[in-house]
Amino acid sequence: MTTTALVVDDEVDLCRLMQITLTKMGIKSDVAYTLSQARSFWQDNDYSFCLTDLKLPDGSGLELVKEISNSSNIPIAVITAHGSMDLAIEALKLGAFDFVNKPLELPRLRQLVENALKVIHQDSEIQAAPECSPEQKMLDSRLIGNSAVMHPLKNTILKLARSQAPVFLSGASGTGKEVVARLIHDLSPRRDGSFVPVNCGAIPSELMESEFFGHKKGSFTGAVADKQGLFQQANGGTLFLDEVADLPLAMQVKLLRAIQEKTVRAIGDTKEAPVDIRILSATHKDLNQLVQDGAFRQDLYYRINVIELKLPTLNTRRDDIPVLAEHFLAMIGDEWQLESPPSLTMEACERLQRHDFAGNVRELRNLLERAVTLAETSHIDVSHLGLPDIEPELVNTQEQNNSSAIDTSELPARNVENQIDVQSTAQSTKQGEQRATNLHPYRTNTNHYPSMVQHSSASNDSSSTNVASTHDKESLLDSNIQQETAQDISGLQELFNGQLPPQGLEHYLQEQEKQLIITALKQTGWNKTQAAELLGTTFRSLRYRMKKLEISEDAFD
Repeated sequence: MTTTALVVDDEVDLCRLMQITLTKMGIKSDVAYTLSQARSFWQDNDYSFCLTDLKLPDGSGLELVKEISNSSNIPIAVITAHGSMDLAIEALKLGAFDFVNKPLELPRLRQLVENALKVIHQDSEIQAAPECSPEQKMLDSRLIGNSAVMHPLKNTILKLARSQAPVFLSGASGTGKEVVARLIHDLSPRRDGSFVPVNCGAIPSELMESEFFGHKKGSFTGAVADKQGLFQQANGGTLFLDEVADLPLAMQVKLLRAIQEKTVRAIGDTKEAPVDIRILSATHKDLNQLVQDGAFRQDLYYRINVIELKLPTLNTRRDDIPVLAEHFLAMIGDEWQLESPPSLTMEACERLQRHDFAGNVRELRNLLERAVTLAETSHIDVSHLGLPDIEPELVNTQEQNNSSAIDTSELPARNVENQIDVQSTAQSTKQGEQRATNLHPYRTNTNHYPSMVQHSSASNDSSSTNVASTHDKESLLDSNIQQETAQDISGLQELFNGQLPPQGLEHYLQEQEKQLIITALKQTGWNKTQAAELLGTTFRSLRYRMKKLEISEDAFD
């Protein structure tokens, strides 16, 4: 089948130039000089692709772009003059395939036509496929999930792959922005070119220009050889700017010109070199808010955000968690060369579906790697996941609290105050229990020891006497410890007699520190770990002080 093109422009010489170029490439073309003439050609003939100017004598080329995009899938490219980039971006949003600037450069025109032919060939292969095209198989194998939010996402990716428009991928961290970017590249006509990903936040600001645009030998100290930049490496392919929000403002200006003019100049070079790349960018930050705050250039924002694709979080696609988990476990088994592939039990799978994934798909992958490491067999249970238990009573309590919070407006004021007091008391009691039990999880039996302040009051002595009547042996031991502690504290109080210590301040402080450490050790039965807790210090610090002050358990037996 002969490839035919429709060329629309009001400049006769430019139309002749494009027609001659297309003829040399084996493409038959028709020329229209007005919008009405172009519509007539379009209705009477079948074309493989279309090239149109945006400014026509009887209308705008945007109208033709919109009509063709709504009625067919053929590629349509726009021709723009300098200063009309906003119109070109608007055309891309309406469905244009790509754009080329005036004055028209023949190498750039040939590259655009070749990309259009690749799209045409790709579409014909999809139509000839019996059921599932290779592109659809690639999409399903690399973008796992069949939930409700994934179907429109996959369809959008297939549409974006046909275009050459810049795409901005937004979404939380761990949602798979680079995976989607690689898919867009591999499904596009640029699949034979290079996919060059770069993390903009990982490059030092003083090296950014050299990394992006390259440099010539001797252009600065340390430039011992010519170096290609990322733009040159991605020529004919795709450049993926990850975390584009981390670009400094000075670099944003240079990046804007490179994207707009599609030319770059290496450091130390005297002329610009054309590049044919597609820009994909991503960030987890709110780029629109950064523009309003002045931290990101508005003109660059509109250049890279021609089409925005927002990726869903894992919490919005919980139905895909079992399929994702199975996929990741198979990958882990292959990478780690396990004898049998690991698998999840039904309880573990249900627990994953109830988990709140703040890190999205990346968190799921890391969690499964940890579970495979901790599991002794190939079967992963809930205990291997290391996730906190979900108590049904807690969920019911939260629902009751929510309902009670709604109904409190209808209760009398006194009942509301009583309810608030009960809730605050329960919360404080629960927090106190958590502090008491979770303070030292390594301890199998937590013993609560009276503090040194409590021993200074006589009320605690009477309370310990009451306890002794019920627990004879334990109370007798506690009373002996309390008596020794009282004697030690009374010895400390004798030092405060209103006179200066005769042996100096340093000796006095060491004696006081020594007595306090001995008191804490006696209270805890010479358990250094618990004594350090009682004194509010670390175990290593306590051991160092005991050695310095010559405190040993044998001397006090």
